[in-house]
Amino acid sequence: MASQDYKFEGWLGNDPSSADGKMVWGEFEPKPWEETDVDIKISHCGICGSDLHTLRSGWGPTMYPCCVGHEIVGTAVRVGKEVQHIKLGDRVGVGAQSDSCKNKNNDCPECAAGNEQYCSHGGMIGTYNGKYSNGGKSYGGYATYNRTPAHFVIKIPDEIPNALAAPMLCAGATTYVPLKRHGCGPGKRVGIIGLGGLGHFGLLWAKALGAEYTVVIGRSDSKREDAMKLGADKYVATNDEKNWVQENARSVDFLVSSVSSSKMPLREYLSLLRVGGTLIQVGIPEDGPLSVPADALVWSGVNIGGSLIGSPSEIREMFELAAEKQVKPWIEERPMKDANKAIVEMEEGKARYRYVLVNEQ
Repeated sequence: MASQDYKFEGWLGNDPSSADGKMVWGEFEPKPWEETDVDIKISHCGICGSDLHTLRSGWGPTMYPCCVGHEIVGTAVRVGKEVQHIKLGDRVGVGAQSDSCKNKNNDCPECAAGNEQYCSHGGMIGTYNGKYSNGGKSYGGYATYNRTPAHFVIKIPDEIPNALAAPMLCAGATTYVPLKRHGCGPGKRVGIIGLGGLGHFGLLWAKALGAEYTVVIGRSDSKREDAMKLGADKYVATNDEKNWVQENARSVDFLVSSVSSSKMPLREYLSLLRVGGTLIQVGIPEDGPLSVPADALVWSGVNIGGSLIGSPSEIREMFELAAEKQVKPWIEERPMKDANKAIVEMEEGKARYRYVLVNEQ
């Protein structure tokens, strides 16, 4: 298929009000074609909280117009001459990152080590709202087609349907990577803070990696039943259980926090860690910085850190685990034409636990 045979069209946010369900459908110009690129006919795209943060300029000024969506799955319809690992017709996906320096000059320690998401030479270029080295702008997956440098295009295993693969590319990788890097496996006890799109993946990965014990920490009791169906050994409702801190003190080796609020009870969360335990923050609050209680770190000998998405190699590794363990996220498919309604309902917390937009043509 030649490039002129299709148009790049999608839902465009033109100002912060677009996050309120006011995106408009229109045509956009992808990055100038290079022979290291892949064009994808999009079949599915997950809705991520990052999409809403970006549409409303919550993490800084957005380069409007912006087409969000970085859980993209579809079919490769144009493949550059320099691309080796993707062929025409392959089922492929793109996550939250679409470019980095990729160690072109052999002087980027992060890219050389397979940590492209932390690239210090040219930076982490997002799948939307980013600028490529050739001057082009990145546009996401609430659209008909996507163009991405092939290094960040991932082949989808045959065992995983498109709709399930889509949310794994961001939400899945964001929670898989810190668990894997910090040794989640047999004999380990894991806590997941917040049961949403990210949190439910954290629970699924902890189980798939063989954790001995898993607990989900939420504010209310409303998601207890879901947590248990997803495989949790315990659920803690912090607003409803008076002694939740004392009853769960020093009970887990790792905590993964998907909460995006600076008002989270961080001191109490840290008290749940065993000596030497680690809390990894993956949610990024819009409402201000986190205040870290130094004494809670010192007196319990615990650690706090962060984690950002996953590299291409880590996403491939995650897909292998998902195929082997038959990991199945909880999703609800929504027509691409209803994207505005879907993002509003996502913001209202109605997703259980990931909306996936579907191009129906």
